[in-house]
This record gives sequence, C-alpha cells and structure tokens, in this order.
Amino acid sequence: MLRYLCAGESHGPQLTAIIEGLPSNLPVAEETINVDLARRQGGYGRGGRMLIEKDQVEILSGVRWGKTIGSPVTLAVKNRDWENWQEKMSPYERHQNDKIRVTRSRPGHADLPGAMKYDHRDVRNILERASARETAVRVAVGSVAKSLLAQFGITVNCFVAELGGIVAQRPNLPLQNLVEMAARSELYTYDAVAEAAMKEHIDRMKAAGDSVGGIVQVVVSGIPAGLGSHAHWDRKLDSRLACAVMGVQAIKGVEIGCGFDAARLPGSKVHDEIYYDSARIVKGKRTGFYRKTNNAGGIEGGISNGEDIVLRAAMKPIPTLYKPLRSVDIDTKESYEATVERSDVCAVPAAAVVVEAVTAFALAEAMIEKFGGDSVAEMQRNYASYVEYLSEF
Repeated sequence: MLRYLCAGESHGPQLTAIIEGLPSNLPVAEETINVDLARRQGGYGRGGRMLIEKDQVEILSGVRWGKTIGSPVTLAVKNRDWENWQEKMSPYERHQNDKIRVTRSRPGHADLPGAMKYDHRDVRNILERASARETAVRVAVGSVAKSLLAQFGITVNCFVAELGGIVAQRPNLPLQNLVEMAARSELYTYDAVAEAAMKEHIDRMKAAGDSVGGIVQVVVSGIPAGLGSHAHWDRKLDSRLACAVMGVQAIKGVEIGCGFDAARLPGSKVHDEIYYDSARIVKGKRTGFYRKTNNAGGIEGGISNGEDIVLRAAMKPIPTLYKPLRSVDIDTKESYEATVERSDVCAVPAAAVVVEAVTAFALAEAMIEKFGGDSVAEMQRNYASYVEYLSEF
C-alpha cells in the first residue's frame, strides 16, 4: 500500500514527508522535484513569502544513488524564514510576551473552528498548520508519484481554466501543445487573451486589498482501463481523486469530466458512445474500444475506462485580505478587523500545481494497488501482462 504522512508548520524549521510503499529502483532526483517546487512558487499575483523562500527538497532516506531502495522515503523542505520565527514558534519555552498571541480570527480560515476544537487561545496554533505553506512538501510527494507514473507512460498536467470569472478558451490542439503553452504563461493557462484579462483583474483586486479565486484543470494521459472499482464507495477512482483534491487548502468543489453540466443536459448529450476498431491495437493502443467524446472524464462507475482523466477544482479566494473583514477577538469578544498575515492576492496557478500533485499520488496509489510488485521491474511485468490481456479483450 502506498501512503504518505507530512508534518510541519508554516513558520517552523521545515516541512517533512515520509512516503511508504514505493517500489525499489524508482528514479528519484532532487533536481526533478525542485522543478515542481519552483512551479508551485510561481504564478502572477504571489505575495512576499515567495521572495523569502526558494524551496529546495532534501532526500533524507529511502534513496541510494538516485533510486529508491524499497524502504520509506523521507523528504524535507526547509523554511528559510524560520530564523525570524524561532522565538515565536519555539517548541521549548512559552514566550511571556502576550503580544505574540493571535486572537483575531480570519473569516474563511481554519482559525476560529480550529481554536474551538483544540482549546487554543492563540489561533497561531491553528493557522500555522492550516496554511497552504504545507502544500510545498505535498508537491514534492506528488513529484515522486509522477516519476512512478512516468515508468508506465502516464503524464499528469495542470492548467488554469478560469480566474476571477474570466474563462480561458481551450485551443483545439494536441495536449502536448497545450502543456507547452501553459509552461510559457505566468498564469499556467493556454489562452493568451484571457491571461491578459486575468492579470488586469488581479491588479485591480490587489489595489482594492482583495483576493482572487479560480478553477484549475488536471489532465491525465496514458491511464489504462481498470483502475479503481465499482464494488465499494471508497475504492471508486473518482471518489479517491475527489477526496485527494478536496484535501487541498481553499478547494471548495471538484468535478470530473463534464461534472455539474451533466445535471443540466439530457442523457443523450452526456454519456459517451462506445466504438471498437481493432486497428487501434496495431497502432499501440491497449484496446480496440474507444469513445469519440469524453464527458465521463475517463472514469465510468468508479473505474478508469482508458480515456484521459479530466478533473477540475474550484479554488476560493484566499481568506487573508490586506483590507481585512470584520471578526471578533476571542478574548474580549469585541469586534475588530481580522488579523493580516503575509499573503498572496492570487494563488490559483500554485493551486493547479498542488492539485496536479495530489492527483498524481492518488493515481500512483491505484497503480500500485492493481499491479503490485516490490520493484519497478516487477510492476512493469505485471503491467505488461495486463496490457496484453486488454488487447485480447
């Protein structure tokens, strides 16, 4: 079973993740992970924290000479700002300066419900872990997962599909072209006209002390039919993906394929008709079955059907505003403006990278579940046997 556990606070010494269940001989390189960490820190509309941190991963266990050895892999991402927070975040002694405490919760954040749940009178004990800073190490984990998927020709790519109500129009081009276009975009989108409008909108919101949300899209290509299961709710592939994506900070909705539009259309416009062409197998496809549309987003009945997996996630605007909303002091119960923490105006491009990462991990988990194996070579043998079976179905 593939799983991971991460730990660390926003202004603590570091963020740490331990990945258990990776097969041996999987190539893992700090340089590759750092590329994804840099993508997470990029994007138009980021705040001052990105000027302080330049995230770099350190592999502390489970990898020797560039490949996994079958034991747990430990990843660490240092927080450079820790040197300025050692007094406020010390694990040893409580500071007597009461001004260090944060008592004004931010609307839309975990501050108040977390303080109530865990009996804290200092909401920093909540906001430090609830912060999206934690997603840095999850992107590192997702980068390792993408390395595993790549051994089977599977790619995972993200895009910004909408920002502040401005919709990016997807060109009728192959996926690789869209990936290259998004890589050149400051907002990770494939529509240059929409990008210009998005930037103007971000600038207006920044001037107003406000923040911006949006919709990100992830496209997974090369997934075989048969991942997931119809038999139990928690084994359905779409259920597992939705759970992973909803676990990302500020994500408020997930849809797969045509998603919510399926509720507005007749069945004849929603369900993808099935075709068969044996020549597809000769051209290297796994099966002769195919669909001309992909409204299902690559998943039917909780099982991947061989088409691209397409999911979208809605990110709400960041709750920390430079023109703060009203809140209540948890000590005095008086009305105040909420606490202002250093923040971004827009982190939608970063969210796209994080959603890409958690999607990759959920799919890597499903691949290991189905094809097993203690080494990459054993997994590949099991996979090759299954692909041969599909070609004969």
